Amino acid sequence: MTARVLAVAVDCADAEALADFWRRVLGTAPPRRWPEADGLTYVELPGDPTLVFQPVPEVKSGKNRLHLDIAPAEGGRDAEVERLVGLGARVLANDERHPWTVLADPEGNEFCVLPAP
Repeated sequence: MTARVLAVAVDCADAEALADFWRRVLGTAPPRRWPEADGLTYVELPGDPTLVFQPVPEVKSGKNRLHLDIAPAEGGRDAEVERLVGLGARVLANDERHPWTVLADPEGNEFCVLPAP
């Protein structure tokens, strides 16, 4: 017996705002929303993988143990980093020894941008 990943869940303070940022990053279809038993609204972005933004009361405290690696669909890594900063990301590390740039989304979740494959 095996399992499969249904979604990557992202804890956040503002599920709507963070889902909107990632929707613009990834160019996904509009999100789906659903309320859960405690009255919170989850926001889901379709894709592969599906991203689910779930509101939590705690603030982010420390480095992510899991992060997304993304690459531009077209163009170069540096142009993509510039585009993402324009959407609200910020650069955390850009070491010339590595092919990736580390960014943080508007809530501080780290992710990497690599060159197009």
